[in-house]
Amino acid sequence: RMKEPQETGGTWFGDRRVDPQQKTMLVQDVFSSVAGKYDLMNDLMSVGIHRLWKGAMIDWLNPRPGQRILDVGGGTGDIAFRILERARDAQVTICDLTPAMLEQGRDRAFDHNILEGCTWVAGNAEALPFPSMHFDAFTIAFCLRNVADWQQALREAWRVLRPGGRFLCLEFSHVAVPALAKAYDLYSYKVLPWLGEQVAKDRASYQYLVESIRRFPTQDNLAGMMAKA
Repeated sequence: RMKEPQETGGTWFGDRRVDPQQKTMLVQDVFSSVAGKYDLMNDLMSVGIHRLWKGAMIDWLNPRPGQRILDVGGGTGDIAFRILERARDAQVTICDLTPAMLEQGRDRAFDHNILEGCTWVAGNAEALPFPSMHFDAFTIAFCLRNVADWQQALREAWRVLRPGGRFLCLEFSHVAVPALAKAYDLYSYKVLPWLGEQVAKDRASYQYLVESIRRFPTQDNLAGMMAKA
């Protein structure tokens, strides 16, 4: 079989094969560009359903006061704020590759009068700037597919979690129902880049985001990667 880029030292940036360091820089460029419209675009692209998905993830997490929780790739604070709504005395660290996304999150925290409980850190999911066995839970929503080395990011999640800690990943993946898959392909390849052009004035970034979903592992393969990590 033809080897995947990650097996040969390369990786995918959408439908392009690139060097891992190049992908990191390209992804940072994407999210620097879309940071100001990121949350609005999530509402438009999913017709608001991303809110239900995130709510379900927080239900599974069931955060408790005093827990230390790491949210990776959640720069705008959407997951962190939901955690603090459930457990006001939890300590949430938000780690994001892109400073512009973190700026959006800090501004939103101020607007929502969230002055405690959040720590904002610029960092790469493949080399987290935190000690081992430090967090009670690790959340990552719509971010893992943007990482250059998925397996390394999973190893880092394992490293920073304490024994008994929990890993929760919310991500787009492959549609199992054929008829629905065709409809989703049509919607994602035609509508989503158009929305990006109209709302965020950035068609190329949303074209990448659509392509990144197609290159992401299937659910079973991702589960295998988690087990390996």
